[in-house]
Amino acid sequence: MVPLILVLLLALILFGAGFALKALWWIAVIVLVLWLLGFVIRPAASGGRKGRWYRW
Repeated sequence: MVPLILVLLLALILFGAGFALKALWWIAVIVLVLWLLGFVIRPAASGGRKGRWYRW
């Protein structure tokens, strides 16, 4: 009974880690797209030059 529980627990952990990694990849892709769009769509700063859309 204990080996069966250990195998099921290992399968659950690996499934959870795989789902979390896949979700993190999608979040990283979305952030990358937003970051790249920030270079294209930048508000003009005072003085007529292009400003930065981020604070850092």
